[in-house]
Amino acid sequence: MYLLILLTGFAVVVMLSVLFAPYIRKYAAGGVCRSPARLDGKTVLITGGNAGIGKATAHDLAARGARVILACRAVEKGEAAAAEIRSKVAGAQVEVRELDLADTSSIRAFAQRFLKEVSHLHVLINNAGVMMCPYTKTADGFEMQLGVNHLGHFLLTYLLIGLLKRSAPSRVVVVSSLAHYFGWIRFHDLHSQGSYNSGLAYCQSKLANVLFVRELARRLQGSGVTVNAVHPGTVRSDLVRHSTFMSLLFSLFSFLLKTPEEGAQTSVYCAVSEELHSISGKYFSDCAPAFVAPQGRSEKTASRLWDVSCELLGIEWD
Repeated sequence: MYLLILLTGFAVVVMLSVLFAPYIRKYAAGGVCRSPARLDGKTVLITGGNAGIGKATAHDLAARGARVILACRAVEKGEAAAAEIRSKVAGAQVEVRELDLADTSSIRAFAQRFLKEVSHLHVLINNAGVMMCPYTKTADGFEMQLGVNHLGHFLLTYLLIGLLKRSAPSRVVVVSSLAHYFGWIRFHDLHSQGSYNSGLAYCQSKLANVLFVRELARRLQGSGVTVNAVHPGTVRSDLVRHSTFMSLLFSLFSFLLKTPEEGAQTSVYCAVSEELHSISGKYFSDCAPAFVAPQGRSEKTASRLWDVSCELLGIEWD
């Protein structure tokens, strides 16, 4: 009897899902960047632009006339993505540079070459990331998710901030996540050496993104450089490949997920929208301002994380 009820309930859910699929899909797609802004003569740098949201963002900005530089660890995949964009966008200017955010020596080498070869940088999109991976460390001994998602981008931004200021008005877009709601900065065990939970470590890194944006915006006041964080939504991508449970959920409910193109909309919005020319230190979702968790609004935590990050990276950033 219970089995019959269960099967009947499941059948009803499936039937309703099929019946309302077009409406569900439209809702799941989220906000759309409607700005017609062109980026002719502008230079954009996107980390991890070889797949998913990053590649979709690169495609959109290249179509607007920007010179788009993809900073990728997997150069071959980056070249394939660049070739695909060029095949779809006539005259697209897309280049690929090697960058491993899990190695500060790679980040410094990338920045050194970039500063020699590129005279302007108008948009920096800190897009690359890793999610819920097994416990591993970066080349510098940082917990991988914090090291790539936060510290790697922190150092990259630090090394390029002078160029961004000289190119002003310019923008920095940091891809964070709704996951920051569940994150806490564990200063007593920042690299999860005492205990490790891949999900909580991911949430901590995404909260770090939000706090970084808050503190950087404060420090950039009057510079002509704005910085904002975005939540792209729940997107069909290989980001969840390290979690069997998440991969299964994504497969079962794929109709509720955004495509990479839909997930890229808020990144594009923050990179080009005219109405955001002086907006900084905010968090956006579906191309609109979004709620930030209380722990993401703490100026004290943001300042402390900034100092700790500088110490870990061996830099001084006034």
